[in-house]
Amino acid sequence: MIHHIPNVLTKEQVIEFRRLIEDANWVGGKVTAGTLSASVKQNQQLSEQDPLTHALSEIVIKAIWQNPLFQAAALPHKIIPPLFNRYDESESFGFHVDNSIRLIRGTSEQIRTDLSCTLFLSEPEEYQGGELVIEDTYGYHEVKLSAGDAVLYPSTSLHEVSSISTGTRFASFFWVQSLVRDDSKRHLLFTLDESIRELRKTHGDAYSEVMKLTNIYHNLIRMWSEL
Repeated sequence: MIHHIPNVLTKEQVIEFRRLIEDANWVGGKVTAGTLSASVKQNQQLSEQDPLTHALSEIVIKAIWQNPLFQAAALPHKIIPPLFNRYDESESFGFHVDNSIRLIRGTSEQIRTDLSCTLFLSEPEEYQGGELVIEDTYGYHEVKLSAGDAVLYPSTSLHEVSSISTGTRFASFFWVQSLVRDDSKRHLLFTLDESIRELRKTHGDAYSEVMKLTNIYHNLIRMWSEL
C-alpha cells in the first residue's frame, strides 16, 4: 500500500534544509546502488560520512517517528538513517528494486527493508519531470509531492525517478524495517486502526466496540509482529 504522509517537516525546516544542502559537497549517487541498479542510476547524493548528512538525518528521524500517520502505516521497528539526493537536468534513476537487506551506517547491524520512504524537499513547480513512479498490482503511480511531505511504499515494488527536464529535485530517502513484515497484514492493521480512531471521535474511548476492536488490533500485532 502507498501512503502519502503530509507535513513531516515544516516549511521553515524545509527552507533551512535547502539553505544547507544546495551548496553542499555532492558525490555520485552510485555509491549506495546495488550491482544492477547502478547501471540505471544517474543522480547525486550527500556522502554518508558528511557531518551534514548526520545532522539532517537526526532531524528527519525525530520528525518521522513523531508522525502518527507514519506510525500507523509503517509500524516501524528500525529505520535506516536517512540519506539525501538531488537530480539535476537529464538525471534519473531507472526502474529498480531496493536491496532487501541494508547496513545501518557506522555499524555491523543489518535490517530488512520492508518499506521505502521518500521525503520531498523541492516544491513540484521547481522542477519538470522527476516523478517517483511506483509499480504495484494496480499499475503505475506517479508521485510528486509538496516539500515537507513524504511517500511510504513497499520496498518490494519496482520504482523509478523519471528524468528531470528542467530544475533540480532535492529529497531525503530511507528504509524501514516494520514490526509486521507482510504488506497485506500491515494494510489490514492500518485499516482497523483508522476505523478505531473514527469510532473514538464519534463515541469516545469508553464505547464498548472501541475497546473490543482495540483488543483485536493489539492481539493481531502480538500475533504478527517480529521482534
